Amino acid sequence: MNELLHVSSSPHIRSKVRTDQIMLMVVIALLPASCFGIYNFGQRALMLICVSVSTCVLTELIYEKAMKKPVTIGDFSAVVTGLLLALNLPAGVPWWIPVIGGIFAILVVKLLFGGLGQNFMNPALAARCFLLISFTGRMTDFTVPSGAFGKIVDTVSQATPLAAVKAGEDVFNVTSLLIGNIKGTIGETSAIAILIGALFLVGIKVIDFRIPLTYIGSFLIFIILFGGRGLDVNFILGHLFSGGLMLGAWFMATDYVTSPITKTGQLVYGVILGVLTGLFRIFGGSAEGVSYAIIFSNLLVPLIERVTVPAAFGIRKEGKRNE
Repeated sequence: MNELLHVSSSPHIRSKVRTDQIMLMVVIALLPASCFGIYNFGQRALMLICVSVSTCVLTELIYEKAMKKPVTIGDFSAVVTGLLLALNLPAGVPWWIPVIGGIFAILVVKLLFGGLGQNFMNPALAARCFLLISFTGRMTDFTVPSGAFGKIVDTVSQATPLAAVKAGEDVFNVTSLLIGNIKGTIGETSAIAILIGALFLVGIKVIDFRIPLTYIGSFLIFIILFGGRGLDVNFILGHLFSGGLMLGAWFMATDYVTSPITKTGQLVYGVILGVLTGLFRIFGGSAEGVSYAIIFSNLLVPLIERVTVPAAFGIRKEGKRNE
């Protein structure tokens, strides 16, 4: 009789949905933003996406082969990391920027900490912040390239909308923010393209609304209270649809590995994200703050989960049995 039983460690109830299926759905959801980025910035954007994804996949493959570990590139997690990293890059950066970023994201942030599920922060955003610190000039140059390897030309305004408003311009062009006729990174310019992918993920239940809406809502409250414009609708919508907020809230703050699993913890996490993003944007030296807000909040996830984990039935929070 005992031979019919298979003894394994918990959890004993498992979902039928596999990691590779989830990651593939995320790739599909990112296609609208990716395609618009290629349409908006030309062949160079496509080249940077290909280089970034290839670097991440090859880094994972080479490391696992060298370390004689099981090859995991089939789970598509490296593809997602490479795609997200590329979408967070300006279209004018040289090809070696995504190479350095991809190696850092996969090797340093992911594999050296044990691989998928063990990384303590989002690999793509950690790589972007590393690149911002290391190559600030190139990572904040949003001049638009004319082709894959052509000379850089200006076709739209020099500054990103956030930078322009921080420098003293009065209003955002909300229509341009929604469509994507603005400067920015490859994947963050069109709010509509990002939301199409986000609604797809929500519709197939890969993510839910809890973290994104808490993040966005707390950020908007912060902007209203401390932005200096009160209930100025143009100012509020401008901050909502510009920069990396939409891309970060729907595709990176919701990362399974680096976000809380408890429902209360997800709400706390979203509020922290919103407050930090507001602090960085309004009071910081840079016009943007989404990347730093997310990776800093990633570091707080173990603490958030510790204080928000529900007590087991019959057990008090402090560990004493109810009598």
